[in-house]
Amino acid sequence: MIKALAGEAGTGWRDENASKGNSKLDLFRFAPFRLNRLAAEVSAALSSEYKTRYGLDIPEWRVLATLGFRNEACSAQYIVHCTRTHKSTISRAVTALMKRQLVERVENEDDRREFVLRMTRKGRTLYQELIPRLLRKEQEILSCLSAAERKELARLIGKIEDSLDLARNSEQAGGREVY
Repeated sequence: MIKALAGEAGTGWRDENASKGNSKLDLFRFAPFRLNRLAAEVSAALSSEYKTRYGLDIPEWRVLATLGFRNEACSAQYIVHCTRTHKSTISRAVTALMKRQLVERVENEDDRREFVLRMTRKGRTLYQELIPRLLRKEQEILSCLSAAERKELARLIGKIEDSLDLARNSEQAGGREVY
C-alpha cells in the first residue's frame, strides 16, 4: 500500500548500498513524508476559505467540523482523538469559539460531572454557510484527477485508514469512543 502511494518508483529507500551500511532515505519518494506534506498543503488551501471570511484558525475549524459531522454534542476528548490534534490546542480552540459564542458547554446527560460541547445556533449557521465553500475547494483541489482517479484515491486512502484502524464513516465514528 505504501508502494502504491510512493508511485511506480517504489519506496523512499535506496538500498543498493545497504550491505555497506549507508542506505539513504529519499524524502520525495517516502510515502509518510509525501502524505504529511500533501496534508499540510491541502489544509492550508482549505483554511483560506475559513480564515479570511470567518476568522477561524485550523484547530477552531476542526472543532466545528467535528461537532457538525457528529450533529450532536461530544467531549473535547473525542475531538482530540477524532482530529489527531493535541488536547491543549483543542482546549484553546474551544475557549476561542466559546468567546465568539459559536460553541457552548452543556452538562453531559449521562454523567452530570462531565460537560460536552455543542455548536450554538450562531455556530451552526456559520458551519452551514461554510460547508458549500469547502466542498467547492475540495473539488478544485481534486480537479487534476479524473473521476476514476478520485475513486481510486479514495479506495487507497481507505485501505490505509483500515490498516491503521481509523473510522471511515459516521457510523464507525459514532460507535467508537476514540478514532
